[in-house]
Amino acid sequence: MPARATDELTPRVPDDPERAAATEPGAPNASTPKREVWCEDAVVWLERHRPLEGCSLITSLPDVSGMPDLGLEGWRRWFIAAAELVLRATPDDGVAIFYQTDIKVEGTWVDKSYLCHRAAEQAGSTLLWHRIVCRKPAGENNFGRPAYSHLLCYSRAVRDRGARAYPDVLPATGLMTWSQAMGLSACRLACGYVLSHTSTRTVVDPFCGVGTALAVANAMGLDALGVEIVAKRARRARNLRLDK
Repeated sequence: MPARATDELTPRVPDDPERAAATEPGAPNASTPKREVWCEDAVVWLERHRPLEGCSLITSLPDVSGMPDLGLEGWRRWFIAAAELVLRATPDDGVAIFYQTDIKVEGTWVDKSYLCHRAAEQAGSTLLWHRIVCRKPAGENNFGRPAYSHLLCYSRAVRDRGARAYPDVLPATGLMTWSQAMGLSACRLACGYVLSHTSTRTVVDPFCGVGTALAVANAMGLDALGVEIVAKRARRARNLRLDK
């Protein structure tokens, strides 16, 4: 039986415009947002739990370095199939937001935004926006992985009508809770978009790592649900709290 753990995180009022959402119609209620974490394989979990009614998904799929047995082409096929599962698990009134960083393998560039677009075409989802998150200051030389990440938002029915403007380029990722985490600035933009452009009020991260997106979602008044295959990280995801 897969392990499951639940916890609650007392919400804090963020120092940004999203704090006004708590008093707007359709915003999260004032009770303490809930958090639930499952310790199991995300692909298996997604196949069993879809669609996720009332939810939007915010996640970052694992890199090829974490799946060496697959090889590059095997991982590419796995990535597209897993991203398609994420998109199919997203209800029509929700969005799926991916945070991904490209890689170089044997001198060739692997564009993860392209892999996400492939999955979206197969799932019948539309790209709403594509933003860039700087991992290093613009103009600074960088070797190996690029100095930026992609932030990609898809939906089957939601349309970006410009109800609220968001920056196309984030100058920094924000604090990272671990080396492979989605930075807090990127998490806040993603969760803010869920609040401002959808009626969904639960954030699901099926590859949640140590739970950064879950903690940010809770801090902004959203319920959160995560899936993580590594037990140690799942325990951290259950308990991660953000300082004010």
